[in-house]
Amino acid sequence: MPHYTYKAIDNSGDHYKGAKEAIDRFALYREIRKEGGQVIHVHEHSKKKFFSLSFEGLFQGKVKQHDKIIFARNLASMIEAGLPMTRAISIMRRQSKGELQKVLQRIEDEIAKGVTLSEAMKLFPDVFSTLFVSMVKAGEESGNLTMALKNISNQMEKTYQLNKKVKGALMYPAVIFSLMAIIGVLMMVYMVPTLTETFKGLGIKLPLSTRIIIAISDAMKNYFMFIVGGVALAVASIYSGLKTEKGKHMLDFLSLRAPIIGEIVKQVNAARTARMLSSLISSGVDIVVAISVTKDVIQNVYYKSILSNIEQVIQKGEQMSAIFLKHEDLYPLFVGEMVSVGEETGKIGDMLEGVASFYENEVDQKTKDMSSVIEPVLMIVIGVAVGIFAISMLAPTYSLADAI
Repeated sequence: MPHYTYKAIDNSGDHYKGAKEAIDRFALYREIRKEGGQVIHVHEHSKKKFFSLSFEGLFQGKVKQHDKIIFARNLASMIEAGLPMTRAISIMRRQSKGELQKVLQRIEDEIAKGVTLSEAMKLFPDVFSTLFVSMVKAGEESGNLTMALKNISNQMEKTYQLNKKVKGALMYPAVIFSLMAIIGVLMMVYMVPTLTETFKGLGIKLPLSTRIIIAISDAMKNYFMFIVGGVALAVASIYSGLKTEKGKHMLDFLSLRAPIIGEIVKQVNAARTARMLSSLISSGVDIVVAISVTKDVIQNVYYKSILSNIEQVIQKGEQMSAIFLKHEDLYPLFVGEMVSVGEETGKIGDMLEGVASFYENEVDQKTKDMSSVIEPVLMIVIGVAVGIFAISMLAPTYSLADAI
């Protein structure tokens, strides 16, 4: 059973911490509520397993991004049509399935007690991001929750499509290289040993390339499990290393300077920054809070550092466009100039919206161009690999013919 640590508030308003075991977080909420407490934050410390012998939870998981987009969009439409919040949430709950349905049930219960939507959403940080909650809170405070929810759904939709395009461009080469690796291993383990026995029977001197392939084949055949274990250990070590602070810095550094990919990474981060800031500011979120929320959402450590600098500059009463212009190596010049115009005209939200749309279109075009470039490159790589293997395996036959 999962182990949870939590922060809660009692009837007198005092905060306290605790730890409990429960079937799930919903059972934990009910138990603490019976004790007279109100949960503020929960963190699960369930034991990690490599293999699960139970089907429970196999098809459960986090709420999908697309489901959250539909939720925000439909909730905005219902509220705009005049439905009370509790009824709108109830309708959404009955239409939902799985984890989202449980989340909406808890939100519905909290709202019925008089809790605001943003406060109820804070109970589920794994489902509703800081960006989502901040925009909802701003909408509640400004009295324009409908517009805030529409902005959220639009922002999430744009981000979702952007991520989908980037992943789609990288999926094709990943699949091709994976298939090449599998076919190569199968040939080395099953096909090459048969040809090796034939070559030994001929008693001829083998070319260097043929001897290298045979040596690789013998190693893979005789030490297959050791090689698989070594590769798995190397992958696990690299994965663990990339989770560390230094590993993240190194990965972010390489992604920004990789050929072709680097430029796309910069434009993706520029689009995300502009899109998030535009959505937050348009929803009425304070500019300092908007920068702070955007900094938490952006993953690249170099961009986080720039946004932290911008946050400090704004708190001093200075303009943030100067920081964008100072870091042209990460944020293109166009970003800084458009932000500067927005600061001068008082329409920074609209300017950032234009920046986001521009770079989203740029990324879309570049991913299409990258796909068209990668395809012939992959064909060349496959052709060279097949050619080397074929020549290495056929060369001994020609040597035998020359000897005769």
